[in-house]
Amino acid sequence: MEKAPSVSVMPTGWERVVSQPSGDSLEKLSQESPVLLIFLRHFGCTFCREALADVANKRTELEDMGVRIVFVHMAAKATIADKFFRKYKLYPIDHIPDPGKQLYVAFGLGRGTPAQLFGLMNWIRGFEAGIIEGHGFAYHNEDIGDGFQMPGVFVLHQGRIKHSFVHQHAWDRPDYAEIVRCCSL
Repeated sequence: MEKAPSVSVMPTGWERVVSQPSGDSLEKLSQESPVLLIFLRHFGCTFCREALADVANKRTELEDMGVRIVFVHMAAKATIADKFFRKYKLYPIDHIPDPGKQLYVAFGLGRGTPAQLFGLMNWIRGFEAGIIEGHGFAYHNEDIGDGFQMPGVFVLHQGRIKHSFVHQHAWDRPDYAEIVRCCSL
């Protein structure tokens, strides 16, 4: 887990990003309470659907810790995102569509290398998440995002990055509650 220093300044332009369905800017949300900002790869990703399930299972605990959960995704249509949030019992939840990946780039999340996206452990974890846990196999189309994009998780508060988890592999499975606890908010 990579930790961003508590004095880390937010990337330029982030404050104007507006979350749906609330219509509030990320700046406003960050000033009101800590924000758990979760960047997804794409909705066709088995591990992203696993992440949605993990957050859904921990949603009450996370919100009781005082954080506001906000997802960032690359789906251009809100109906696509809403479909997945409903399926995983997260609807309604704040989310930011970023099909142009400006926010991904601003937060330093790039495209994965073959070592990060493929390999034996990817297949093992893919079987576990897709078959055993029931999240299905990965699929891709342009409407849901870039299949090579890497995910990440950030805790924002009062215009600062308080903590971060930058995935080293597509199959990494962060402990969202532990990420929030590390911040000592």
